[in-house]
Amino acid sequence: MTLKIYTKVGDQGFTKQVTGKMVPKYDLQIVAVGDIDELESYLGVTAANLSDKCSKLKQPLQNLQRQLYLLEGDIVVKRRSEITAEKVSVLEKKIDQLNTELPEMTEFILPGGSITAANLQYARTIARRAERSLVKLNIEQQELAPECLQYLNRLSDYLFTLARYANVLDGVTDIKSKY
Repeated sequence: MTLKIYTKVGDQGFTKQVTGKMVPKYDLQIVAVGDIDELESYLGVTAANLSDKCSKLKQPLQNLQRQLYLLEGDIVVKRRSEITAEKVSVLEKKIDQLNTELPEMTEFILPGGSITAANLQYARTIARRAERSLVKLNIEQQELAPECLQYLNRLSDYLFTLARYANVLDGVTDIKSKY
């Protein structure tokens, strides 16, 4: 059996939640999941356009995509908790490990450098927007597990660090914010 791509359910500006409830497409849960989906997709763009020197980042980026898919499930399915404190801790350990391989940062930097780093920095900004959507959802409509919010916050930090690491791999210096 082939899964049909179009359902026509959303033709009037509404969509069906996993519970079966029809909500407008601007519902906070739908917006939050959509922002995470955008991040997941952009990580795919980033993975598909890695420089040769950054090719080893492909699997970690695809793993992040899978984690974001789990996060979406945690948001839409009650009492589901795939994103745990352990997953947050894993991101923190990755950030700490990568930081040992980076030059000291003594001032703010501009997003950019190599193509890979620029894509990772852009993904970081999408992660921050998704985090803002998740916070709004949590405050205004649906209480979420704290780990969901923590994970997305650490993910943006990880993407920032990964961008700096990509510049190191590509032999490009971070762009300082001051002239």
